[in-house]
Amino acid sequence: MIASKYGYIRLLLTITLAGFFLYHLRENNPISISANAIVNEISVQNDSTTLIRVPKNIPVRTYFQFLDSITIQYDSLTPYALTEHILVHANPWIIDTLKNTDYYHMKAKDSFVYDQKEMIALKAGSVLEVPDSIKAEKIHSSLKKTHIDINIPEFKLRIYEDTLLLHQFVIRVGRNEQKYLKMGDRITDLRTITGNGTIVGHIKKPDYYNPVDGHQYLTTKRDDNKVTKLPQIPFLETEVSGIRNGQLIHPTTNPISLGKASSNGCIGTREADAWVLYYHAPVGTKITIRYDTIIADEFGKEQILNDIYRYQKN
Repeated sequence: MIASKYGYIRLLLTITLAGFFLYHLRENNPISISANAIVNEISVQNDSTTLIRVPKNIPVRTYFQFLDSITIQYDSLTPYALTEHILVHANPWIIDTLKNTDYYHMKAKDSFVYDQKEMIALKAGSVLEVPDSIKAEKIHSSLKKTHIDINIPEFKLRIYEDTLLLHQFVIRVGRNEQKYLKMGDRITDLRTITGNGTIVGHIKKPDYYNPVDGHQYLTTKRDDNKVTKLPQIPFLETEVSGIRNGQLIHPTTNPISLGKASSNGCIGTREADAWVLYYHAPVGTKITIRYDTIIADEFGKEQILNDIYRYQKN
């Protein structure tokens, strides 16, 4: 009789705690979830929102493999094509976390980062949302309407959704010179090439080479003269005017070079900006690279830019 009584009390206490936990979870996570999500930490229920708890700390080094494992597993369970870009836009805090792996962001916090690849991209216990079809379609539609605009003499890259400006970054562009590049085995015009095109590829684990002599870099000297390992941040491969000429958009570890014609033809961004750009540029995203020296400033007043490539004298 006593054992039965204590068993009844334990059962009542368990039900009470479970009810409190469910209430707390719903109050602090305004997302429709099922009881199965609480028990198993993963829930797939027809076309409802799915929550996935990150099981352990995921460093940048294995971040893409982890996301790939999720998209592969859940793509067959969602009524739409689940992609990495849809998953991350449903969880925009991920982009903010990745932006904060920027060496110079961490330096501003008095933190020296030797190897960005070992920084935590996803913390253990954090929750990822796999969106329902309505939210996923909204994200997909926004990405389909997104395009990249680059104006070379302005040293600006802009991301638009239709006509709405989403982001604007300072960039570096190719130098106004011709030089022998071992990687192409020819004299190459280093000026950034203009035209209309698309993003045709992502290099998620890039290797860094000096195109002049073909030397591979494993470390980099920063603007503060500190040496670090090179970061793992995706490069974007472009096709311009129907030609894949090797012109990439990628981060620079030396932002002092931004706002200048200082590259071997590629378009350089800050490390943090490169993450934002990557997640707004799935394969197929339209891109315009132009050379306009006459622009309107923020007040609509005409502004004449420096003709850095001396096109007007040619």
